[in-house]
Amino acid sequence: MVYTLGQLLNRLTFRQLQVFQAVFHKLSYSKAAEELGLTQPAVSAQMKQLEAALGQPMFDYVGKQLYVTPAGAQLERVVREIFSDLETLQMDLYQLEGQLRGELRLCVVSSAEIILPYLLKNFLHKYPQVDVRLTVLNRTNATERLLQNQDDIVITGIVPDTRLLSRQPFFDNLLVPVVPAEHPILAISEIAPQTFLDAGFLQREQGSGSRGAIEGFCKDHRLQLKPILELGSNESIKHAILAGLGVSLLPLANVITELKIGSLIMPTIKGFPIKRSWCAVYPSSKQPTPVMQAFLEYLRDQGDACLSEKFSFKS
Repeated sequence: MVYTLGQLLNRLTFRQLQVFQAVFHKLSYSKAAEELGLTQPAVSAQMKQLEAALGQPMFDYVGKQLYVTPAGAQLERVVREIFSDLETLQMDLYQLEGQLRGELRLCVVSSAEIILPYLLKNFLHKYPQVDVRLTVLNRTNATERLLQNQDDIVITGIVPDTRLLSRQPFFDNLLVPVVPAEHPILAISEIAPQTFLDAGFLQREQGSGSRGAIEGFCKDHRLQLKPILELGSNESIKHAILAGLGVSLLPLANVITELKIGSLIMPTIKGFPIKRSWCAVYPSSKQPTPVMQAFLEYLRDQGDACLSEKFSFKS
């Protein structure tokens, strides 16, 4: 049975929609209950009331797995827009009072995690009533969350080639060659790129932006990449290099301290570093909230200055 708008307004509550959204993203009543600070029976009761109000099931159980129904997928799209509009309204009301307040849902790829505190320090000092909700993921998962409107902005070094996303570069993100201080390759006067890649290359996991950039570089320059080990973070690769396990190309920000003290060396190699930019990425179709707009303007005007002193290095 399909109800009229007036009937729906009398039968639906924001709490039901909030519970539904949590179950939709977690695909688990128990995990949704944990996220919302409710009991599982309370979540089940809210979902039963919602499904009764709409006259259709939002989820189906197949075995022990929860699946979204077509009606559930439609509802999630509408609920996402409702909550986004309410959040924008709240921020607009704060602006009418002359203050910037609200939540900034920020996601950073793991390689950008190290630069984020230096970006946020001045921004939060300027806007102390902004709450930042931070998620750290690899590039593939971060992009998926952004397209599902789970985050407002992603900080990443590689932006997917799609019209669905807009980008704003704000600071150089160099992938630099890194070797341990006593590595034999340093005795070579002119190191060829292939020689470096053959010296025991350590690489990131599939889906990492750094890995994608390196593989793209090798393809463009007809270089062979035969990694000896795959690791799940830049930090673990850095420590593997320090332990003498191999060499790699890492974001300059992740190895700046070790380069300055000399425990890692950045050899001069033709074609390196791989030059990219840190970018703020957001959905092209999304109207930026006041907090989003303030953060994007801050990155445009002050992002480079905030990071250049801390993360610049000349060998």
